[in-house]
Amino acid sequence: MTRPEDSLLGKTTPFVDRYDPTLLFPISRAPKRDEIGLSGALPFFGADLWTAYELSWLTPRGKPQVAIAHVTIPCETPQIVESKSFKLYLASFSNTSFASAEEVRERIRRDVSEAVWRGAPAPGVVGVRLVMPDLFDRELIQELDGLNLDRLDIECTHYTPTPELLVTAVGEQPVEETLTSNLLKSNCLVTGQPDWGSVQIRYTGAQIDQGGLLRYLVSFRNHNEFHEQCVERVFMDLWRRCKPTKLTVYARYTRRGGLDINPFRTSHPGALPANIRTARQ
Repeated sequence: MTRPEDSLLGKTTPFVDRYDPTLLFPISRAPKRDEIGLSGALPFFGADLWTAYELSWLTPRGKPQVAIAHVTIPCETPQIVESKSFKLYLASFSNTSFASAEEVRERIRRDVSEAVWRGAPAPGVVGVRLVMPDLFDRELIQELDGLNLDRLDIECTHYTPTPELLVTAVGEQPVEETLTSNLLKSNCLVTGQPDWGSVQIRYTGAQIDQGGLLRYLVSFRNHNEFHEQCVERVFMDLWRRCKPTKLTVYARYTRRGGLDINPFRTSHPGALPANIRTARQ
């Protein structure tokens, strides 16, 4: 099993500019899921939506090409890819010639699929879409829709995850709400560097106390965990303590090293959100 501490995070690494798929470093999802009591069938659907802004390669005549890559990794994969290794992997395309953008897309799809599905009894594939420069002006900027919790004037005293802050109204009719916050912050599991994000929570069920929910989201501020793990922790805390009939948690984190990671988890099957960046991304 690969461990986060065995990755290249926080270590001096040489720049490799020739295509090298072995740079991808998969990390098992299982230990962190065990930590929050997830075993067997997952109680959610979803995916991790990656955007790569630093992708370049050479044509057979040596002319550089650039593109933006959207990569969709299903939450059912047994592994995630450590983000620094993903950056190094993409950088390895920079001085390598490929016949076409489609060949680049297919290499990324094949390599990342192998890494994240490694060891699975029935491996699947990831989704990869390249946006070429002639379509860059169609890449939108859009904030998460919903009622912004940050409007609340509250006192915050907890800076490690405190699910006890999550409470619901008793004896009232169920509601359907979409709530957002730009105050999500956690830290890298290995390096401790800050990860900044925005989060959207959609639910149907007993009304969640908004002040308690905002305090709970703020309580991740000094917590060390990867993006995907934080979102699953938020989902499970809400699912267990508030017992909604439907729940979706979607976070968009600011980019680091030319990559942003945006985990989406939902209790019911449906279409994934469009991978549209926010202003901070």
